[in-house]
Amino acid sequence: MSTVRLTAAQALVRYLGQQQTEVDGARVPLFAGIWAIFGHGNVAGMGEALQAASETLPTYRAHNEQAMAHSAIAFAKATRRRRMMACTTSIGPGATNMVTAAALAHVNRLPILLLPGDVFANRRPDPVLQQIEDFGDGTVSANDCFRPVSRYFDRITRPEQIMPALERALSVLTDPAECGPVTLAFCQDVQAEAYDYPVSFFDERLRRIRRPEPDRDELRQAVDLLKASRKPLIVAGGGVLYSGAEAALASFAETLGIPVVETQAGKSALPHDHAASLGAVGVTGTAAANAMAVEADLVLAIGTRLADFTTGSSALFANPDCRLVTLNVQAFDAGKYGATPLVADALVGLEALRNAIGAYRAPQDWTSKAASEKRHWVETAGRYTDPTNVEMPSDAQVIGAVQRCAVASDIVVCAAGGLPGELHKLWKSSQPLGYHVDYGFSCMGYEIAGGLGVKLAQPDREVFVLLGDGSYLMMNSEIATSVMLGLKLTLVLLDNGGFGCINRLQKATGGAAFNNLLADSKHVTLPLLDFAAHARSLGAEAVKVSGIADLETALHRARSGSRTQVIVIDTDAAPSTDAGGAWWDVAVPQVSQRREVEEAHDTYARHRTHQRLAI
Repeated sequence: MSTVRLTAAQALVRYLGQQQTEVDGARVPLFAGIWAIFGHGNVAGMGEALQAASETLPTYRAHNEQAMAHSAIAFAKATRRRRMMACTTSIGPGATNMVTAAALAHVNRLPILLLPGDVFANRRPDPVLQQIEDFGDGTVSANDCFRPVSRYFDRITRPEQIMPALERALSVLTDPAECGPVTLAFCQDVQAEAYDYPVSFFDERLRRIRRPEPDRDELRQAVDLLKASRKPLIVAGGGVLYSGAEAALASFAETLGIPVVETQAGKSALPHDHAASLGAVGVTGTAAANAMAVEADLVLAIGTRLADFTTGSSALFANPDCRLVTLNVQAFDAGKYGATPLVADALVGLEALRNAIGAYRAPQDWTSKAASEKRHWVETAGRYTDPTNVEMPSDAQVIGAVQRCAVASDIVVCAAGGLPGELHKLWKSSQPLGYHVDYGFSCMGYEIAGGLGVKLAQPDREVFVLLGDGSYLMMNSEIATSVMLGLKLTLVLLDNGGFGCINRLQKATGGAAFNNLLADSKHVTLPLLDFAAHARSLGAEAVKVSGIADLETALHRARSGSRTQVIVIDTDAAPSTDAGGAWWDVAVPQVSQRREVEEAHDTYARHRTHQRLAI
């Protein structure tokens, strides 16, 4: 057997560089690169290996470990999970900074390879700088934090261990059912240790994403339920986009006359003006989508994990005769809520359903009702997004301005606070992947870093990042990275003076305004925050505007800019789009000194009676 002597880090880097995939018929590297922030746990081993392989596996430098992992995750999502990136850090805080991002990838079923440095396997320096010591377990390190938020976890304590570990890692990262974060904690002495690896281990390998076909009996059950339904509804989740099943979904819905509603991850699966599209569903849903969801007697959920925002905390699908069929590549998700599962790839499953269902079509009165509900919603939504001359516009009015300045190919990125709810209801997506919002983990700070990853994946499309002042203050360092890499973003920063979304929720549950808006928090002096000046200090071009008209002027100007643009606008923290939406289960105290809380609890208790453990 022919061998080559390499350090473990060199072998890992060479292996990653040899993995290939197919995108639109073209063969491309599976790993688009690796994000790295070096420290004493990875600079010598991984740093040396990456520098030598920089032509085949590009290395990108970030300013924050959590942020660089967010960028890698966003890249994977924006490439339909067909390509991915890795991240390497030192041990200690560099590693644990990535745990939040790992959780985001885990929740959203997105691939990322995490390579945190680890303690010395030989334990000669023990404890080493930044080492966590467990008084009862000598095998524990800080990287054990990654175990519950990884789909696969391994600790590399011998150089030869990378061979089975990498094979297992790649099988998880490229499996549509298991897909999620993989953590290989890499002991720093082992990174530098040499071993005679088989040359064949580094053969170029093509990784195709499999498309599981449905079980015959499951398909028959699903078809029988669809044929018996009089009020069917399709819920499109992120799996539709990951499978590339948008055209199949459109054809299926058109042919069968079934209205389609979208989760946060599934938004943009159909263009907003498609006849079957009713837009967002659930807690942040349109009035049209939720009106149909309440009456539906059959829900075909495709590629969604059916989180509480989609199901209205298990209370939205209110028809007592409603049955649930879940088409999902992951059996865990397909079996939720007592559903009839159809375990398969979304594209293959839709094609199988279409071929097996024959001449069935939803009753005309159901299809007509959907069209009528949609017309009413479009009129209603327009009133929230129309131009205004008010000094402090609402989130919805800002969204309207961005929409009017956008073109069909533009991508909007967001993550947390009130904006994702407003965008889910109001944003009009025209092309697939044009809507990129993390609302599975709803992670403040994802926005700018996520926008960077999207731009890296889709360099020919304009990327608009919408975020609030709270998220900006949490994580803004990747503005500098975007400038450094020449990856232009347009940020629209809505400054409402704090955490406006949670302030509204606090008051809606009977609480007093407390510790959310800056003005309602303990303070001696309120900070005077000049976000535009701060963004300029990071290398962006930035301006603060006053009102919607100025915002639209700035947006048009930003499109022609060559580097990252930041537009700051003051907004009103109080209003949100009260049309549409559904109940969300947020537990309210049973007893309180506040009458408002006790009244809110009475309302909460009434809503809970509508929850169902199965649909």
